[in-house]
Amino acid sequence: MSNPEQGQPTPPNPPTPGGNTRSRRRTWIAGAVIVVLAGAGWYWHGHRKAAQQAGATSAGAASGAAGMGAGKRGPGGASGPGAQQRSPVVVNRVTRRNMDVVLNGLGNVTPVANVTVRAQVSGPLLKVLFKEGQMVKAGDVLAEIDPRPFQATLDQAVGQLARDQALLQNARLDQKRYKTLLAQDSISSQQVDTQDALVRQYEGTVKTDQGNVDNARIQLGYTRIVAPTSGRIGLRQVDPGNIVNPSDTNGIALITQIQPIAVLYTIPEDNLPSVLKKLNAGEKLAVQAWDRQMRNQLGEGTLLTTDNQIDTTTGTVKLKAIFANTDGMLFPNQFVNVRTRIDTLEDATVIPIAAIQRGQQGTFVYVVDDQSTVKVQVVTLGPGDGSHSAVLKGLEPGQRVVVDGADRLKEGMTVEAVDPAARAAALTPASSPRARGRRGGGASGAHGASGARAASGAHGSGASPQQAQP
Repeated sequence: MSNPEQGQPTPPNPPTPGGNTRSRRRTWIAGAVIVVLAGAGWYWHGHRKAAQQAGATSAGAASGAAGMGAGKRGPGGASGPGAQQRSPVVVNRVTRRNMDVVLNGLGNVTPVANVTVRAQVSGPLLKVLFKEGQMVKAGDVLAEIDPRPFQATLDQAVGQLARDQALLQNARLDQKRYKTLLAQDSISSQQVDTQDALVRQYEGTVKTDQGNVDNARIQLGYTRIVAPTSGRIGLRQVDPGNIVNPSDTNGIALITQIQPIAVLYTIPEDNLPSVLKKLNAGEKLAVQAWDRQMRNQLGEGTLLTTDNQIDTTTGTVKLKAIFANTDGMLFPNQFVNVRTRIDTLEDATVIPIAAIQRGQQGTFVYVVDDQSTVKVQVVTLGPGDGSHSAVLKGLEPGQRVVVDGADRLKEGMTVEAVDPAARAAALTPASSPRARGRRGGGASGAHGASGARAASGAHGSGASPQQAQP
């Protein structure tokens, strides 16, 4: 060894056996981890690629089968891009029958008579003898006013009449005596003339008294309030115990005559000549009243008359129809749809309103031929009755027209005729989000299952990922 004091370098210490062993162990562990990670990545990549290729193979086979099926269903039975699936539609045949020509209008029910029951004399209301909403007849007693003051007035007028009648009778007796004396030349003619004037005076007084008696009797009769017309009485406007007067605005109650009842409605002025032609010929036009939704018929009557002028603001004219309304289905001020039958077409070609389409070419329908192929047919329409329309040109009886499902149709498409119930059942699941979710989940599940089965099959057979690839 060199002496440190002489400036010679000191040799390094000899290596320790334990330190080299730890260094080599760390190196081996790191290498093993790298090898394991590389093997795991290689294994995952190979199996994932095999699963994707297997799923693509099964999806391609399914789409090929669907394409072959669609090709078989296409026109001519040929497969290929031009083939298409049949669209389900509801069809109806063109018929020939008699069809009513109907005018539709909007109207309101109007009572034939609308009377407010009022008191004709003033006084306390003692009794109300009707029930709200009941049917009453003309002359029925509805209420009573305290009659005692009017009875007293009548008694007074009767007494005055009796007094003046007695004076008249005495004056007439004196007149008779004066005339006898005048014939005997016992009195002057002036006395006879004076007595004649007195008799005429009493006769006038008696007539005045008789008028007072009659008026008092009438006023007493007004204490019994009677129904002026027959109909349905409304809600009571005043309670017993109140003082009623002829000037009361609301009166005691309102009576509306509803049997029969009238309906006021309007039609376009262009249809007025056809209506006037029938009315002037003395024909009775049938009129039907329907509810707001046009679902229930409320009554059937006859056209009574038309208004004497046209409303220039709306271009319509008012008509009035009368209904028997025995069942009471028509109610005052009720909104109704009115249908007036003005004519009947004999042996008309008729189609449902639902089959009529409108486009750039005008009014048309979709006609289905014997090969279930759709054809666009332009038609000329005639009058209608609300649910069907007459066809003047373009169709013949026996042809089939599409009444439901025409929203996706085009010229030359192939369709499948189904009944309405089957079409509704087919459309309901398609519009349901839950059904779409089930179909989507099923398809993805099938795809995932096919991929899983392909991957598990390749792995289970012991084949490598390269061998599992097609």
